[in-house]
Amino acid sequence: MLNHIAKDDARERVSVADLFTAMGDRAFGALILIFALPNIVPTPPGTSAITGAPLVFLCFQLMLGMQPWLPKFIANRSMSHGDFKAIIARITPWLARGERFLKPRWEGLVRPPAEYGLGLMAFILAILLALPIPLGNMLPALALSLFAFALLEKDGIYALAGSAVFVISVVVVGGVVLALAKAALLLLHSSF
Repeated sequence: MLNHIAKDDARERVSVADLFTAMGDRAFGALILIFALPNIVPTPPGTSAITGAPLVFLCFQLMLGMQPWLPKFIANRSMSHGDFKAIIARITPWLARGERFLKPRWEGLVRPPAEYGLGLMAFILAILLALPIPLGNMLPALALSLFAFALLEKDGIYALAGSAVFVISVVVVGGVVLALAKAALLLLHSSF
């Protein structure tokens, strides 16, 4: 489906609404995967801002057990068709590798109420991903992608793997934010 949009050269831009429409009534997993997976690899600046906002909304809804929807100000965000095509070309091999290992197992970890816990972790990760931290979006995007795979195939092993990467992401991104804050305070203190 993503390759079909990427090959449609008549498009000048690809919006979040285009992706949302293409997915139709697919599960949260597919929508989260679409917006998280491009951030695993280095992408053009601003990509995480475009994909982060829908992730925040989707993960919040997952956490509360709601149906997926996006407000217009997010749905209308877009990127050039060329950038979208480049991102899809980079993520397709990762997607194919991940799908080979998926199968339903330990399903209790990806069904309510455990699914709401995944939603909470995903919500925190989506906020981290949306922050403008250089290369700070890769680990949260990886954890979100693992959660998405878990939801798509009801695979509890992927939910556990995503939870482990969640912990690592929070520690690493938190450390980066703390270091940046300390550096800013040191710079501010030294200028007075």
